[in-house]
Amino acid sequence: MSETMVNIDELKFDEKGLIPAVVQDATSGRVLTVAYMNRESLEISMDKGLTCFWSRSRQELWTKGETSGNYQHIVSITADCDRDALVVKVNADGPACHLGTESCFEYPVFESDTEGAFSYQGLMEMIEGRKTDPKEGSYTTYLFEKGMDKILKKVGEESTEVIIAAKDNDKKETVYEISDLAYHIMVMMVEMGISLEDIKKELASRHVIDHKVKQEKMTE
Repeated sequence: MSETMVNIDELKFDEKGLIPAVVQDATSGRVLTVAYMNRESLEISMDKGLTCFWSRSRQELWTKGETSGNYQHIVSITADCDRDALVVKVNADGPACHLGTESCFEYPVFESDTEGAFSYQGLMEMIEGRKTDPKEGSYTTYLFEKGMDKILKKVGEESTEVIIAAKDNDKKETVYEISDLAYHIMVMMVEMGISLEDIKKELASRHVIDHKVKQEKMTE
C-alpha cells in the first residue's frame, strides 16, 4: 500500500462532477452501500468524519444518518488505481439501507457451490441459525441442545489445547487450536446473546485507552 496520500485534486469526477463511493464495514469488510460523492460532499465527509453524499434523485447533499440517526463514521477513504472510484470504510451506527437492513446488498443473484468466501459474520450467522433453526446431525445444534455447561467445557478444553500447542512452539497446531477455540467462543457468544458488534465496540474502546496510555508514557 502506498504511504503517499492522494490529493483530492487527483481524483477524476465524471462529467456530472460525481465519483462512486463503495461504503464498506471497517470490521467485517461487508459492502454496505454504493453512493455518489461530488467534491463538496467529499470535503464535508473528510472534514466531519461522517459520510456525506450527493443525491442524484433529489439533486442535493445528504449526510447519512441525518434523519435516521444511522451515521457512518469514516475510518478511511481509498481511491482506486484510476482515481475514479472510492472505497469508504466506516463504523456504522445502524443499518445502511433505507429498508432497515444492515446492507443494501441482501438479495443473492448467484452463489458458487465451491468458491464461497469466509467471513466471521457469515460464521456467526450460521451458528445463530443452528440455534434458532436446529439441524439434525449438526455439532453446533448439539452444543446448544446440551446447554451452557457443555459449551463452557469445550471452551475450557480448547483453551488448554491452545496453551499446549503454543508451549510446544508448534505454529500449525496452534493455528488449528485457536480456530477451534474461536468457534466455540462464538457458540458461547450466541448462547449469551453477545454479538460481534459488542466485541468490536469493546476492543475499539480499549484501542483508545491504549493509545492514551502510550502518549502518557511518552510524556513522563
